[in-house]
Amino acid sequence: MAIRTQVGIVGAGPAGLTLAHLLHLCGIESVVLEARSRGHCEERVRAGVLEQGTVDLLIESGVGARLKREGLVHHGVNLRFGGGTHRIDFAELTGGRAITIYGQSEVTKDLIGARLAAEGPLYFDVNDVSVQDFDSATPKIHFRKDGELRELHCDFIAGCDGFHGVCRPALADGTVRVYEKSYPFAWLGILAQAPPSSDELIYAYHELGFALLSMRSPQLSRLYLQCAPDEDIREWPDARIWEQLQKRLAGDGWKLTEGPIVQKSVTKMHSFVVEPMQYGRLFLAGDAAHIVPPTGAKGLNLAVADVRILARALSEFYSSGRTDLLDDYSATCLRRVWKVQRFSWWMTAMLHRYPGDEPFDQRRQLAELDYVTSSRAGAQTLAENYVGLPFEGLA
Repeated sequence: MAIRTQVGIVGAGPAGLTLAHLLHLCGIESVVLEARSRGHCEERVRAGVLEQGTVDLLIESGVGARLKREGLVHHGVNLRFGGGTHRIDFAELTGGRAITIYGQSEVTKDLIGARLAAEGPLYFDVNDVSVQDFDSATPKIHFRKDGELRELHCDFIAGCDGFHGVCRPALADGTVRVYEKSYPFAWLGILAQAPPSSDELIYAYHELGFALLSMRSPQLSRLYLQCAPDEDIREWPDARIWEQLQKRLAGDGWKLTEGPIVQKSVTKMHSFVVEPMQYGRLFLAGDAAHIVPPTGAKGLNLAVADVRILARALSEFYSSGRTDLLDDYSATCLRRVWKVQRFSWWMTAMLHRYPGDEPFDQRRQLAELDYVTSSRAGAQTLAENYVGLPFEGLA
């Protein structure tokens, strides 16, 4: 069974769904294919910190009504070390910009709702997906839906199917270059039915290891603590988790509010970039092209930045025939990607205890934290990166 569209999108995460939505607003047809179920996409708990630019885009494109009602706007973040707490004032340092706490699953729900309301083709539970002929003018995507083999003919393919998807591996050896770095620690993350113990996020540097207090709503806390990459989650009963969080986040007479843990998982830390992010008529976006450690809260935001650039390039192509923006897609994205990689690595290196680290390294980390929290220039660097760098190539 053959289907025809203008842009075939593999992956119904934030990258793929945002791209489909932006293309729809430009009058460009697309078909979105997703290997997982709708329920899985809408309920999977992942990122929850949105940059100012991401929030602005969602609102301006008409999918931000619930975000405006339910999102928690934060105008700063806290760094805790040496028993003291130091606030980085985003609003004062960046001209009023902020971040918003709003879960990736909620963004996904909003985008799926918009896609279905627009009656745009969106297929869940597809399998046997493969991208074909993307080095020609007639790319195709083969997939199976409800047991039936189908062929999607399109002008372009957007690979938004994540790090473990099929699009990037479809590129021939030697086509792209991979840059990657693995870290000698991981995050043990929990979702707890407990009111957040702070109005804003707390990043804690501690001799026992890093910890982070975040949130998903006024009733749900999201917390993380540093652990080994091969940590067995079964060795972390709830009482041990709360004990470690209490110790690592302690300070200023403050106490962490506990509650039932409804989810726990271990996430390894990894930096990854593939260059270029395009080949022929296949364009990679989001986790298919790059992974950042979660310390800087950049994964979802970087994916949205990619497809914002891609949507504009496709719009120019279909409205005027221009190909220069499509040709420059990878170079434009990678300028932002590498700046975000630098920031994510820097936050990770500053806040985590490395196995076998020497007293010199510990003192260096504390000195860096002291500088960031006592110097306006240092604090502004963190603030500007955290709320989101300006978009390039979108003038």
